[in-house]
Amino acid sequence: METEALAAVQDLDFSMLALFLRATFTVKLVMLVLIITSFWSWGIIIQKFINYRKARSDSDRFDREFWSGEPLDGLYQQLGDTPNGGSERIFVSGISEWRRSHRSDGQMIAGVQQRIDRSMDVAIARESETLNKGLTFFATVSGHTITGKEINGVLEQVGLQGRGMDLVGEFSSGMKQRLKYALAIISKPDFLFLDEPTSNLDTDGKKIVFDAVDSMRADTIMVIATNEEQEYRLATEQYRLG
Repeated sequence: METEALAAVQDLDFSMLALFLRATFTVKLVMLVLIITSFWSWGIIIQKFINYRKARSDSDRFDREFWSGEPLDGLYQQLGDTPNGGSERIFVSGISEWRRSHRSDGQMIAGVQQRIDRSMDVAIARESETLNKGLTFFATVSGHTITGKEINGVLEQVGLQGRGMDLVGEFSSGMKQRLKYALAIISKPDFLFLDEPTSNLDTDGKKIVFDAVDSMRADTIMVIATNEEQEYRLATEQYRLG
């Protein structure tokens, strides 16, 4: 009997396709959803990698042109009505609004600064939306649902307000450290290990870390390794080694 059972098992096909075909309808549906979601997620990752590299290249090119010493009017004429890249589009939107703000006598109309700021803010928001497209879906798939407004709130919490469109490679070491805490706040981990969390930070940066740790304390178990006495207050229990 055991020999017959063993022979029957050996005759079964355990390939991925065979297992899928033998599965119930519900299991098949779940597997298909997971496969589609995986391809979609990798598509977003690849697209963001390409988009961010292009954005950085466009930004570097515009910086060289902007600081070349050429008059801004000449640069505006050179870019024309079809600027390439986010930096160029934001620049053109500001200069275009500035030109429209001149009266017939050559004087500027009232509130020109606010008009230019508003025009550039709209252009920045448009570029930000393009770069962030798909990230909400990606966050949902990874188990974290968060809106753009909440992301901006977290960036403000760690002192990076207005830096959402900046490239991380251009951040200082202190800014990169703040960004790590922003990611921790967003992901809400069950466990977090911190090694001298306020190193390389100024007084304002240290306060941001203290506030970030306090905001995560209720939902996250944290282990802090430090020799800095000012960081001792972050812990509810202390253990001295050595």
